Amino acid sequence: MEKEKEMGNPNPIKIGITIGDINGVGPEVIIKALSDSRLFLDCTPVIYGSTKVISFYKKALNEIEFNYQSIKDASELHVRKINVINVWNDEVEITPGTPSEASGKYAIQSLEKAAQDLASGKIDVLVTAPFSKEAVAKSGFLFTGHTEYLAEMSGVPEALMVLVSSSLRVALVTVHVPIKDVAALLTKDKIMKKIAAFEDSLKKDFALVKPKIAVLGLNPHAGENGKLGQEEKEIITPAIQTCKAEGKLVFGPFAADGFFGSTARNQFDGVLAMYHDQGLAAFKAISFEDGVNFTAGLPIVRTSPDHGTAYDIAGKNEASESSFRSAIYLAMDIFKNRKFVKGINSNPLAIGKHEGDRSERDN
Repeated sequence: MEKEKEMGNPNPIKIGITIGDINGVGPEVIIKALSDSRLFLDCTPVIYGSTKVISFYKKALNEIEFNYQSIKDASELHVRKINVINVWNDEVEITPGTPSEASGKYAIQSLEKAAQDLASGKIDVLVTAPFSKEAVAKSGFLFTGHTEYLAEMSGVPEALMVLVSSSLRVALVTVHVPIKDVAALLTKDKIMKKIAAFEDSLKKDFALVKPKIAVLGLNPHAGENGKLGQEEKEIITPAIQTCKAEGKLVFGPFAADGFFGSTARNQFDGVLAMYHDQGLAAFKAISFEDGVNFTAGLPIVRTSPDHGTAYDIAGKNEASESSFRSAIYLAMDIFKNRKFVKGINSNPLAIGKHEGDRSERDN
């Protein structure tokens, strides 16, 4: 038994890792996170990027022991070892802390190759290092972020961004849109769809049987009964009431400041925020070290750290790998939960003909 435990999972999860912006902290946090060999009990990581980039940052982190295998294709993975696929073979100028069109181009190439392998089943889950939206846009990337790209790749109209930590799960109704446009984008139907997607994810991805969801208001003090805005009365509350009538455990709308500032959040399995900073500012203040960005509502599993490229500390050996390591573990947990939930629901017990016959005999 002990020997089996040491060997780990007989079928380790194949984790694809995109390198992100090569001039940001992505390569550094990847190396630091994967230097913990305990990860390999349950997974086989494959980095989509360049051995030259990895070698550059490995030298900058010379106190870290980091050995990897260079492979041409994900079908050649070395089990329970770090694998690196050279997505490009260009001579790359690496300038930590300085975003460029080239760094954006390589981030896109890494994502596209990993997404192809994920779609074809060569890897099981995807963990993405951060890239600069500005840099990738200069390189022709037509999406506002990973979430939107992966949603289109999966054929899903709209994904759900969920920020996850050990004590908090926050989902967003609107994501990368200007504040001035948020109110106009909120509709009863949109909020109901987000609640349904969030509930489904909490059940399928986190194995919660009957999750409780708190919904935040849009305006200060959740509108103060219409004195500070009508969205709560006209849109958010009707959406909550309809979802309750459908049997969902949904509550609110809550004033965001008071909600996050109290222990009330501990009574819920998830929190639905109306816009990006309403949910993420509080989440990062509470859970920055171990926070993870999870893209729910997709047939694939994708996670990422909850921080960006952090150009100001790139290449200085100052970046913490905690969030990236948490992203790896969460991806594995969700992959396992989906298999478990699918398994227990695949053959539900049904009343057979012989049971009906027995009841007739009893009469």
